[in-house]
Amino acid sequence: MEALVFDPDEKGILPDAMIHALADAGAILPAQDFVPGQIQPASLDLRLGDIAYRVRASFLPGPHTTVADRIEDLKLHEISLTDGAVLETGCVYIVPVMESLALPPDVAAAANPKSSTGRLDVFTRVIADNMRGFDRIEAGYHGPLYAEISPRTFPVLVREGSRLSQMRFHHGKATLNASELAVLHAAERLTDDPDADMSEGIGVSVDLSGFGPDGLVGYRAKRHTGLIDVDRRASYDTLEFWEPIAARRDESLILDPNEFYILASKEAVQVPPDYAAEMVPFDPLVGEFRVHYAGFFDPGFGYAGAGGRGARAVLEVRSREVPFILEHGQLVGRLVYEHMLARPDSLYGQGIGSNYQAQNLKLSKHFR
Repeated sequence: MEALVFDPDEKGILPDAMIHALADAGAILPAQDFVPGQIQPASLDLRLGDIAYRVRASFLPGPHTTVADRIEDLKLHEISLTDGAVLETGCVYIVPVMESLALPPDVAAAANPKSSTGRLDVFTRVIADNMRGFDRIEAGYHGPLYAEISPRTFPVLVREGSRLSQMRFHHGKATLNASELAVLHAAERLTDDPDADMSEGIGVSVDLSGFGPDGLVGYRAKRHTGLIDVDRRASYDTLEFWEPIAARRDESLILDPNEFYILASKEAVQVPPDYAAEMVPFDPLVGEFRVHYAGFFDPGFGYAGAGGRGARAVLEVRSREVPFILEHGQLVGRLVYEHMLARPDSLYGQGIGSNYQAQNLKLSKHFR
């Protein structure tokens, strides 16, 4: 099939039909046929291959080295994933994924953990040969892809074909600036905050006022739990893995050092069909805590036409070395919007098994 051809002025993220076209043209090379649901409205789920390498430490290959060469230098042992295997907390694993790339010179890619991966505190990044950074694949890249996986809180059971990461493909950059965002907000009401900060994306703050009849603000992960099978849904008792956190009268929360929390945004947000979004840190210089491992928001997220009424952004929060106080309404991230090259055939929430449409405070799909 002929390769996709873009006008130089066309900029944006490739939708599902174009991802299919990339694969048909040989720019995405799956070791096995795609499975149903693997191509999302604006991204491709990456599947783990049949072997994992336990390595001494995380690494970047750098400009003149392959990932395979670095694995050979750093591996401690190999683990077959054919029948499933447990990845232990505090360890670093490198897993070749089933999808490799032969990108056109004008198409680049970016990766992020899937929402369910981030909500399990499984730190996952994608690396590729000769690359200087994580989760960013340069235009024209030809070669294999690898997932770096490091469970932080829960041991996880994975297998060949498990999908922990997702990848977006883009032609140029089409991020909306503040004035464009304001125009889109006036037309589509991107957030229910009437005083939203839109200087560098939609400001996202934390809600510590309490949700539901129990007034919960979030959950703190328990230590020394059983393992979680990443491919099982609604299989685990919430209270065996999580400590519910009730709202305080002063609407604050002290983050304990090196603990993992699930919280939710004060704002309900939505992503219209012709756009995609990504959560980025509010201020990278605030190093006391990290928010949101899984940053991709697909077209249709929270969108009324796709079954939403605005949806809270669930925040995966990990504290650093010192206790840190969060206050209700404190800004913790920004939702940056980008144009799609075309409207996806399917939107988030429209019959594609979307787990988090119209969500409030919500744990990953694994818990009941």
